[in-house]
Amino acid sequence: MKNTFRGGVHPAGHKDLSRESRLRLFDPKGEMVFPLSMHIGKPAKPVVQKNDEVKVGQLLAEADGFVSAPIHSSCSGKVKAIEKRRVLGGGMAECIIIDNDGQFTPYADYTQKIDAAKLSNSEIIQRVQAAGIVGLGGAGFPTAVKLQPKDPDAIEYVIANGAECEPYLTCNDQLMRIHSNEIAEGLELVLRLFPNAEGVICIEDNKPEAIAAMSIAVSDKPRISVKTMITKYPQGGERSLIQAVAGVDFPTSKLPADVGCVVQNVGTLYAIQRAVLYGEPLFSQCFTITGEAVAEPGNYFVRVGTSYAELLEAAGGVKEGMEIRKALSGGPMMGIAIGSLNIPIQKQNNGLTLLAEDPVEAAEAVMTSCLRCGRCTTVCPMGLTPQLMADAAIAGDLERYEKKLYGMDCIQCGSCSFACPAKRPLTPTFKQAKAEILEKRKREGGAKK
Repeated sequence: MKNTFRGGVHPAGHKDLSRESRLRLFDPKGEMVFPLSMHIGKPAKPVVQKNDEVKVGQLLAEADGFVSAPIHSSCSGKVKAIEKRRVLGGGMAECIIIDNDGQFTPYADYTQKIDAAKLSNSEIIQRVQAAGIVGLGGAGFPTAVKLQPKDPDAIEYVIANGAECEPYLTCNDQLMRIHSNEIAEGLELVLRLFPNAEGVICIEDNKPEAIAAMSIAVSDKPRISVKTMITKYPQGGERSLIQAVAGVDFPTSKLPADVGCVVQNVGTLYAIQRAVLYGEPLFSQCFTITGEAVAEPGNYFVRVGTSYAELLEAAGGVKEGMEIRKALSGGPMMGIAIGSLNIPIQKQNNGLTLLAEDPVEAAEAVMTSCLRCGRCTTVCPMGLTPQLMADAAIAGDLERYEKKLYGMDCIQCGSCSFACPAKRPLTPTFKQAKAEILEKRKREGGAKK
């Protein structure tokens, strides 16, 4: 097994701002907003209506199809409305709004642990699905679907992603330090579903405390090992981990299960343990609020539906003498720019980074034409040619971008943009090209019908 992948870059980590801040639960006071689509797949379907009283963990919306996920309340109070609200990305989405009563009264007892040995594999999957668990590493794919590949016996590796390679973010580091036993139990539950697989917990070497904690937690578990990975971005990418662990390259047209792998974020494994053994739905996740513009950077268990703005208040607000020049949901490499903090935190969100300087503005000020240096190709973890892809995309030659240059295999990690000495906006160019190609496919698919 290698302990890294091809390509990659070494951005400044900035993890010292929050890495020693212990995880603590934040209880918001304001109204809570629950988008019906906070996962890949069909939006959930509401099962509550205006003026209904709800409690923590109560079902608000049920899954509407196989690739969908139910949504549960993270607070107690009264349903105020079901209406469109502004969400991450700037668009409007149908949301359930709850008037938070501040009591956080539980719907059920989530403190009693059951005996995992008494559960069948199908019961494990059913509990994961009922809990509304989605991938907490960013994409938000329904976890129960991921745990049901066509051939479970063909899975060789269940990879626990504890790399946390995104600059600034440290909540998974803290989660592994404090809840190592729970993560290990979650991984054991997943391994029950795949009899021929070994569990591999991957952690970058800049997290020695997490490595030590997880190593102790799995010391009596023969099917699980902890692997120290070289600190390099994007080490935590699904394909990067598979390349490092299994030595396999595969295009985006294939799924990890097609090459014998299942990848789960450590936060997802913690949620699986809580759901399967305690019956607790996913209504909170670990989260980092950080950046030079934050007065008190820290790590929290944040309740789904909490406003980014209210969490910033809990972190002391904006540091005196500074202003927010760039707000990002996530980190600076793959994070999404936010125009307003008055939007809800969703299940798959794991951080808020507030920068006192805008790196995009700084890059635009010194941008030049392509230097033909080839650095973008050298660092691309997918083995693509970003320089040629950008030329094709800018020229509007989407056929060449997609078919000749394999541009749809781009994982939009931002490594090429980071490495480019000409400061060209390569990754935004590829995001736009991909969106145009997908829209074209959608139009053509509709026309055929």
